[in-house]
Amino acid sequence: MRTQVPGFWDDPKTAEIQMKKVKDLKRWVEGYRGVKAAADELQLAFDFYREEAVTEEEVDKAYAHVMELLETIEMKNMLSNEEDQLGAVIKIVAGAGGTEAQDWADMLFRMYQRYCERQGYKTEVTNYQPGDEAGIKTVTLQTESEMAYGYLKSENGVHRLVRVSPFNAQGKRMTSFASVFVSPLVDDTISIEVNPANLSWDTFRSSGAGGQNVNKVETGVRLHYKYIDERNGEEKEIVIENTESRSQTGNRENALRLLRSQLYELELEKRREAQAKVEAGKKKIEWGSQIRSYVFDDRRVKDHRTNYQTSDVNGVMDGKIEEFIKAYLMEFGQEVKEQ
Repeated sequence: MRTQVPGFWDDPKTAEIQMKKVKDLKRWVEGYRGVKAAADELQLAFDFYREEAVTEEEVDKAYAHVMELLETIEMKNMLSNEEDQLGAVIKIVAGAGGTEAQDWADMLFRMYQRYCERQGYKTEVTNYQPGDEAGIKTVTLQTESEMAYGYLKSENGVHRLVRVSPFNAQGKRMTSFASVFVSPLVDDTISIEVNPANLSWDTFRSSGAGGQNVNKVETGVRLHYKYIDERNGEEKEIVIENTESRSQTGNRENALRLLRSQLYELELEKRREAQAKVEAGKKKIEWGSQIRSYVFDDRRVKDHRTNYQTSDVNGVMDGKIEEFIKAYLMEFGQEVKEQ
């Protein structure tokens, strides 16, 4: 194996790229072995059933297990783009509507935290801006976990809430919006050029979630990056705030990493738009469009891209969004892959 060759780790970056390839191949081999073992057990169960040694329910259970493993592999096959293997940055921004919208953003924040917990993803909050009375104005959550972006990219877009607002004295039914932006969390294997001349910094005193003081000195950083959008020639600006670390140096380093992640996502978006022009006849996935409605009174959550819906509103808000992600990948994954 290449990894056993003397001097393999002399170039750490190249070695890391190679190790990622090895891990990816290992996942496919283990997946195949798992399906093969389950299929063999199913055949054995069927043979025993014919001899009346096992029940029909036991055969059905073995069959369901095989199908579950096959669906898992099929989903992973939809995640073969370079960026799909990376961690993810999830940024949630409350829409217009004051406290109600800010509370909705906070509910989505909790939903994604619980989803990540269910998947075993380790997360950290890199920026948190509380709402004026309740909820949050914006929050940024990042996870280093492999393939997190591949799964969570389906959450990009506007999320719509319809409910009787607890913040409305008349008890009226209200509609609120929050935007979710998901970017790949770049690592050292991804080369992204950042022009230092386009960078500027502000510093400020940072406080964590819930308002607790993190540091009495100006450890929080705000990065400004101006660039020219190649698609229309307009000057644009990326602004990133980072308050996670107790040191200004640590916050600067992570802010730069998040900048590289956003620039990488912009490049991916440019590729998607170019592909969409070539394949204008295909069903289009619009960036930033309203993707999902959560109607609490009717006990319904519906994804407008796939038409998948569920009445388990409480489960969804508790992080059970796997079926939405699966529906998205099974319908659009191949189109994204081809791009």
